[in-house]
Amino acid sequence: MTKFNEQDSLIRAKKKVRQIQIFYLHLVGYLIVVSLILYNFYIMNDGPHIEAVIWINSSTIVGWTIFIIIHWWRTFKGGFLFKKEWEDRKIEEY
Repeated sequence: MTKFNEQDSLIRAKKKVRQIQIFYLHLVGYLIVVSLILYNFYIMNDGPHIEAVIWINSSTIVGWTIFIIIHWWRTFKGGFLFKKEWEDRKIEEY
């Protein structure tokens, strides 16, 4: 391997490790918030705004679950539209 290829590989590896770290931080935040929302469901009493609170909490869980799945996919499986091969091809093109 040439020195340029080694540096390029090192930069890509550091970038991948950083993406994985960010995903795990996102996952921990998600788990904390979801556990607090579930606890909120457990301790909720009847009140005038119970339907709104349930709707907001439920939509938060559903929305964030979708985003965490997308983040997992992009981190470990690759992008949906712009995969690494596409990026490399465009870099070479320009």
